[in-house]
Amino acid sequence: MRRNTGRSADPWRDFFDMSPWGGSLMQRGSSLPAVNISEDKDNYLVDVVAPGFRKEDFRLKVDDDILTISAESKHEEQEGGNGREYSRREYSYSSFTRSFRLPDNAQDDNIRAGYHDGVLEITIPKAGDQVKASKEINID
Repeated sequence: MRRNTGRSADPWRDFFDMSPWGGSLMQRGSSLPAVNISEDKDNYLVDVVAPGFRKEDFRLKVDDDILTISAESKHEEQEGGNGREYSRREYSYSSFTRSFRLPDNAQDDNIRAGYHDGVLEITIPKAGDQVKASKEINID
């Protein structure tokens, strides 16, 4: 007998729930950037709110219907002077990785991305038939 979990047939459920234990990877208090997902008649739109990164810090990859978004930023600041012999160094390191299962009708081979004003904008075209690909995605 199959148990009714109260969930409707929602293609986005798998898009968000990538944990092998069935829970969402979007947990409170985590350092993962916020993600907004929407769609229009032609595309799925994914906005990753990640201020403080540069376009070059991101890596987007699609493989076997899994979209992986990662970023890594390293920053070092050094001060000295005022006739003193001291140096202060401050290191900053930020990184994250998020993975999402794409819906069946996503065109994996035609994903586009751009980074503007602290938001990584990813456009995933819809297709009548599933189109799979394995590749890195350039960010404009």
